[in-house]
Amino acid sequence: MEEGKGVVKHILLAKFKDGISETQIEEHIKGYANLVNIIEPMKSLHWGKDVSIENLHHGFTHVFESTFETKEGLAEYIAHPVHVEFANGFLSSLDKVLVVDFEPTTVNI
Repeated sequence: MEEGKGVVKHILLAKFKDGISETQIEEHIKGYANLVNIIEPMKSLHWGKDVSIENLHHGFTHVFESTFETKEGLAEYIAHPVHVEFANGFLSSLDKVLVVDFEPTTVNI
């Protein structure tokens, strides 16, 4: 296996509170995506809704995956005032959240 070469993935699983409208969710997603344009270490954001047929989602409905070049870049993002402001509003609309950061590893067969 080839250990991660510095790239860090930031995975956020979310379940929005009952009463948060689809329009509000879309605004949160646009705000999250816009962080890529403001916070330099954040290289990309992908998101989607749970489509699993296994029913192992534990109530989480949305997945957000951000990519950073380094752990230091992730730390810079987390501390950035624009992220902090966004996160305060975003997190207040969530019923559940789970965040995992990892360095991708390639399996060579």
